[in-house]
Amino acid sequence: MGSSVRFFPQKPTSDVDQRSIHVSRSGRLPRPELAINRGPPELCRVSHKAKSSFAVVSREARGSSVLRCSTMTVTPKISVSDGNLVVHGKTILTGVPDNIVLTPGTGVGLVAGAFIGATASHSKSLHVFPVGVLEDHRFMCCFRFKLWWMTQRMGTSGRDIPLETQFLLVESKDNTETGEQGDASTIYTVFLPLLEGPFRAVLQGNDRNELEVCLESGDSAVETNQGLYLVYMHAGTNPFEVINQAVKGVEKHMQTFLHREKKEGVDEGLKSLSEGGTPPRFLIIDDGWQQIENKAKEESASVVQEGAQFASRLTGIKENSKFQKNDQNNEPVSGLKHVVDEAKQHRNVKFVYVWHALVGYWGGVKPAAAGMEHYDTALAYPVQSPGVLGNQPDIVMDSLSVHGLGLVHPKKVFNFYNELHAYLASCGVDGVKVDVQNIIETLGAGHGGRVSLTRSYNQALEASIARNFPDNGCIACMCHNTDGIYSAKQTAIVRASDDFYPRDPASHTIHISSVAYNTLFLGEFMHPDWDMFHSLHPVAEYHSAARAVGGCAIYVSDKPGNHNFELLKKLVLPDGSVLRAQLPGRPTHDCLFVDPARDGTSLLKIWNLNKCTGVVGVFNCQGAGWCKVVKKTRIHDESPGTLSSSVRATDVDHISQVASPNWNGETIVYAYRSGEVIRLPKGASVPVTLKVLEYELFHFCPLKEIASNISFAPIGLLDMFNSGGAVDQFDIHMVSNKKPELFDGEASSELTTALSENRSPTATIALKARGCGRFGAYSSQRPLKCTVGGVETEFNYDSATGLMTVSLPIPEEEMYRWPVEIQV
Repeated sequence: MGSSVRFFPQKPTSDVDQRSIHVSRSGRLPRPELAINRGPPELCRVSHKAKSSFAVVSREARGSSVLRCSTMTVTPKISVSDGNLVVHGKTILTGVPDNIVLTPGTGVGLVAGAFIGATASHSKSLHVFPVGVLEDHRFMCCFRFKLWWMTQRMGTSGRDIPLETQFLLVESKDNTETGEQGDASTIYTVFLPLLEGPFRAVLQGNDRNELEVCLESGDSAVETNQGLYLVYMHAGTNPFEVINQAVKGVEKHMQTFLHREKKEGVDEGLKSLSEGGTPPRFLIIDDGWQQIENKAKEESASVVQEGAQFASRLTGIKENSKFQKNDQNNEPVSGLKHVVDEAKQHRNVKFVYVWHALVGYWGGVKPAAAGMEHYDTALAYPVQSPGVLGNQPDIVMDSLSVHGLGLVHPKKVFNFYNELHAYLASCGVDGVKVDVQNIIETLGAGHGGRVSLTRSYNQALEASIARNFPDNGCIACMCHNTDGIYSAKQTAIVRASDDFYPRDPASHTIHISSVAYNTLFLGEFMHPDWDMFHSLHPVAEYHSAARAVGGCAIYVSDKPGNHNFELLKKLVLPDGSVLRAQLPGRPTHDCLFVDPARDGTSLLKIWNLNKCTGVVGVFNCQGAGWCKVVKKTRIHDESPGTLSSSVRATDVDHISQVASPNWNGETIVYAYRSGEVIRLPKGASVPVTLKVLEYELFHFCPLKEIASNISFAPIGLLDMFNSGGAVDQFDIHMVSNKKPELFDGEASSELTTALSENRSPTATIALKARGCGRFGAYSSQRPLKCTVGGVETEFNYDSATGLMTVSLPIPEEEMYRWPVEIQV
């Protein structure tokens, strides 16, 4: 028999007392007079008169001991009573088993949360722990439907929770503790399954509606019989804040990753290969540049076409013969360096990245390849986790089961990355897109398990990138597992969904909904990348609008000469920059627990912020999604219906942050497709009706009351998808001691323009605006004067809507901000 490693969860090192509480259904406290010693807290079952209860045991220094009992309260707002898990007075789970352990969070950011742990009678490498019954609570979760990627699922009971759930958000409306319905507040509880030592936890449900924790090491020799910090839960009244605080709390607890806000990312510009007014600024050289060896055809005859690329292994760190060049003396030179130099010197590209897999290539590195012997590469054969196999087993594994994967020894993988990246950097490359990352989780046997191997590779990768690419040049792809997410301290950009499949009609609506819901989770760790698209595709405008509100970089993978410049110019400014929103785009509050891909009734709304405005994109995403029966993405409704909904200012969760301190809640709404400008009172909404694959973008501009009869709000570039992204600054300078003049004659509303033409100004609006083209703003009165760049400029004013438009010239400088002054 082989040797095995027993894992015992690491005890807390915080100076603040960490209490491990063993859950009991009785709710009775033990007597306080029992002996213990001081040291790391231990689990203890205390029984009095056959009554099960729970207690905290601490070891006192070398001597007599005293039992310190714990109340049932884990944190002030998370408690266990009669086998029920209660959060903010609302029961989330019932029937909590006796082997479930709760540990309160301690320290800044953790005191409002608690950790779920579990104990077992025997040590194993894989455990499934029921935690409690979840019923009659709406939830939204992100789960891995296949090895590489997550998507969303909504439900109301435990049986609806899929295998491989890595993020769970539960809504609680009713006060089920008292049975009263008077408590109108809604509580949102997030469950984050974590990594503990060499083990990874994940959530799932069963037919008894129980929420379960699946704990596995990925190596049969790595076993445990308990885990104290398997799932972190955090609760509050704002779901976006709850998610944000939960991830920040886990960051402090684990100390193995950094929150997105602390990571230094890449300066993301346009990623296109076109000219004609949308110059490229960022180029990615995708798969196809490396030296690889293909298996003989007869060897791979049994392998399906989809897995064919996994039969290929890396044979060198330099570029292949397609890139080889000769100089004027007919001497060979680096072809990759030539390509990079051409792009930067003659195409004005600023950044060039190249693709490589986490393990070198799809099939890894060829063992003992010439010049690569020192990496100690050996063939490894993947073993997929039960959860992945229960969802959608990846057919590419058939290839690896036949040929194996060339795995660089984890102790040598830094040398591999460093030599690869140093060569790329010498060619002028600025960073890498590291793909096929989740394959590493299947190769943990013999290396201490999946978490240990993943962490070894991630640490080596990030160390090499820090050494060779000073701008933290890394994009993570095919990486939706918590092994890697919770191990990334530097990587700042992550692909948010499965690929854009131009020829698969089932993929487009679910692509948009998946990136939005996945971003609820992924967006706390890295800046989500919503993938490339084709600008000439029939649904290109639909994809473009989503990326405009997604706050992500813009990628196109058009063939040379196949470009829709009219569409690209709605995304990209003439200097090659984009009007990128400030945050990762996420579903609005009222969309969190509905299913806009499958329920046949809901539209998807995605919100984001610009510096001075908010934006809500509305999309009809119905008709297709991942099917657990056929285990693939499919169309389930050939003719989705036309759907209606409404939008309001508060759909932008943080809109008050971009409004003035005394904002009264009134907004100007600009609908991009229809061109409508609406003055919207506080609490009012705007209706929207869309067919499948249709969209609308609503820009919410907080209205500023300058005087009793003058209100103003900048809108932005009216012909750009993210119009409000053009407004970089908004200030008001009042004229000293100026009292606003009264209307001349009768006035029925603020929009009346029958004002004295020679009236003196009340204030000057000072704006900084990016880009060029039609710039719009709302003014309740016709402005007196407008200057752009210090030059008086003509403008148009529509008295019916209050829309003022002025033309901004094409700036000569990149990222230039036009000074625009408007007198009112």
